[in-house]
Amino acid sequence: MFLLNRHPDHRQPLAEEDYATLGLAGAAEAERFLAARDNHAETPLHALPALAGELGIAALHVKNEGQRLGLGSFKALGGAYAVMQLLLEEAGRRLGRAVDVAELHGPDVTAIAAGMTFACATDGNHGRSVAQGAGLVGARSVIFVHSGVSNERVAAIARFGAEIVRVAGDYDQSVREAARVAAERGWTVVSDTSWPGYERIPGLVMQGYTVIVREALKRLALPPTHVFLQAGVGGFAAAIAGHLAIVLGEDRPRAIVVEPARAACIYETAKAGHPIAIAHSKPTVMAMLECYEPSLVAWRVLSRLGDAFMTVDEEDAVSVMNRLARPSGNDPAIVSGESGGAGLAGLIRAAGDKKMRAALHLDTHSRVLIVNSEGATDPGRYAELVGMAPHEVALARQPA
Repeated sequence: MFLLNRHPDHRQPLAEEDYATLGLAGAAEAERFLAARDNHAETPLHALPALAGELGIAALHVKNEGQRLGLGSFKALGGAYAVMQLLLEEAGRRLGRAVDVAELHGPDVTAIAAGMTFACATDGNHGRSVAQGAGLVGARSVIFVHSGVSNERVAAIARFGAEIVRVAGDYDQSVREAARVAAERGWTVVSDTSWPGYERIPGLVMQGYTVIVREALKRLALPPTHVFLQAGVGGFAAAIAGHLAIVLGEDRPRAIVVEPARAACIYETAKAGHPIAIAHSKPTVMAMLECYEPSLVAWRVLSRLGDAFMTVDEEDAVSVMNRLARPSGNDPAIVSGESGGAGLAGLIRAAGDKKMRAALHLDTHSRVLIVNSEGATDPGRYAELVGMAPHEVALARQPA
């Protein structure tokens, strides 16, 4: 499925609050917090000239988030960042003064953190980030996981000391249950999706993701003309598209939002012209993107900056995992999890369709940016789908 953005807000300026969240000052703050973390390292930006040639475009770059902060996905930038910000704000209220990130591990702040509990629902990656963030500051975390989250992903969350609560149903049901229990017990919900009356904290999570853009633009000789962005509830796509638009202005790239055909809540929202929840379908292999209700904040951004919306199928995602693991020419091998390469799957599908190419102005002059949003966050599942263990892929072809 493919749809150009016909919403009346398309190409209109961002709402004031979204501009503030995703703008230069917010991104600089997120980068400053990131720099304060012990295991911070910029993630690589890979050029894939052989694949670009096959697709008939000028350049293809993949920002590889597979090793971000040891968590295996871009989500490491969002949940933990929000936890740190929220703790310092609470410390500021209790101490009656501004509290900087440099004081994060000071006795006054750690005493306050010990009495706080952060909660969220997750498909796997966001919960890991919230749990890690809570562990870093000495707070408690309670992570709600739905029935589709694999035991391996649950174990990866639990190793950060999180209490795990299993919820029957899907991701959206776990979001509601996390919010309900947290409200009853006075916990702080750090969600990556938003709903009426709950926008600021998901905005902080999105603000953390802007670091990806800042790092990528520093490494690119020329800005991208197109960016294909995978979406679950839409927060990641909105954050990347939003910061690119703020930094590049009229030269911003065309932003194409890519979802699993089995869980395309942003696509259906774009089709309807307003946020809607969609019916549950068969589970998708792109488990981190299996969401049936869009984030309201994300849609507010994407209604303005999402230039097109499209879906990819199950086999598209698996094909990309294998294509990145066994690259053409001298392209580097990249470990990409089931959801990580969905943006690239969208590009490959669009590049092979004459009507889509024309609609997106995708041609031999196009420079495309993709974000590999996760590595092998479930190594067993990865090996099953690719036929190699993640470490075997990494050793087989060193990046050019």
